[in-house]
Amino acid sequence: MMSTLAATSSESKEGLKLLVTGGPQARKWVGTWLFGSAAWVFSMVVLGGVTRLTRSGLSMTDWKFTGEFPPLSDEAWAKEFEKYKQSPEYKRVNKGMNLEDFKFIYWMEYAHRMWGRGLGIMFALPFSYFLRKGYITLRLGVQLSGLFALGAGQGFIGWWMVKSGLEEPPSEYSQPRVSPYRLAAHLTSAFAIYCGLFWTALSVVMPEPPAESLAWVRGAAKVKKLALPVSFVVGITAISGAFVAGNDAGRAFNTFPKMGDTWIPDGIFEMKPLIRNFFENTATVQLDHRLLATTTLLAIGTMWWFTRKLDIHPAVKALIGSTVAMIAVQVTLGVSTLLSYVPVSLGSAHQAGALTLLTLMLLLNHTLRRPSPSLLKSLPQVASQISAIHQNHSLFLSHLLKEGERFFYLRDNYAIKFSSNPWSIMLYYQSLVWKK
Repeated sequence: MMSTLAATSSESKEGLKLLVTGGPQARKWVGTWLFGSAAWVFSMVVLGGVTRLTRSGLSMTDWKFTGEFPPLSDEAWAKEFEKYKQSPEYKRVNKGMNLEDFKFIYWMEYAHRMWGRGLGIMFALPFSYFLRKGYITLRLGVQLSGLFALGAGQGFIGWWMVKSGLEEPPSEYSQPRVSPYRLAAHLTSAFAIYCGLFWTALSVVMPEPPAESLAWVRGAAKVKKLALPVSFVVGITAISGAFVAGNDAGRAFNTFPKMGDTWIPDGIFEMKPLIRNFFENTATVQLDHRLLATTTLLAIGTMWWFTRKLDIHPAVKALIGSTVAMIAVQVTLGVSTLLSYVPVSLGSAHQAGALTLLTLMLLLNHTLRRPSPSLLKSLPQVASQISAIHQNHSLFLSHLLKEGERFFYLRDNYAIKFSSNPWSIMLYYQSLVWKK
């Protein structure tokens, strides 16, 4: 039987619980595997975008969880093509398509499906190995099991999405397309898996944030107050892009900065109930995405402006600068994609850009994490404070009453412990550092 999850024997420094046991080499191996898995998901998102933009996603009219072999003979290809001919997409969009053209869109969808199944194998086998070696702690094991389950569910969500495009559209004039709600669910789930893998990989290889001075710790706390809401805006903007794709809204109003001849087009609230317009109305969906993209640009610019003179770690400064550069690239890609009527190359690059921007925000927020007590205790300024505390507890308690009176009374039951336990005082001092 495999080694037990190493929760009870988790390696830890003072106040820091590591996700991986077995030393630095084990952390390196597990981290490399997780970064590789995240990169694979990134490529899946890009390949999915290419599949959608080449209108290949509805070429396979059935789905099996375990997968299936592609057609390998002329007879098998003819049979598969006949099944596609019964679909609404063939009848309304691709009527007259020849077998060679069908093979192209079939192989695109087949590659997307098999790439996803390959990811499952690539994730599961190393996971089993690291569990047997006892490198995975209970906490990490639960996180990765959840991500694996979410990844397995992606197959079902993907087929649920495709199935909506194989149904007859509501009007004889409508083109068959997948449900924008299901497309958004599929893309959001992929983003969630990617973010989970990338964040976990960072936590494995970089269990502590960079914090060589108390000033940098305080600076990081200030930046974090801006980085979290900016990350939220970046995520919402990316999800709104799924509704643009699901409604084919990128092929309408192909002008910028105006939408046609006006800033706000007519009919943005013509659907009933009103809420439907934000998810199904082509004009409203595109207007939403434009406004959210502009908000994201302003939010990142504002974050850079308010943090440019702060005393913060060079890595944090570099990440903020990279985020500013990436949002400039992403906005340029978005406008170019719109003006060019969504070519496959620019559309795919724009989708990859959204995930790249989200990656930078994840890295920034991870770098801004709160240091552990052990790291904070090692800083020269804090160490000198602790030394002073050891010398005179009573003076420190007076300091608590003077500088942190509200917090002192909220935790009055702990104040007695502080007077006799320097380690508790250290934890309390950390709270004061992050409050200021």
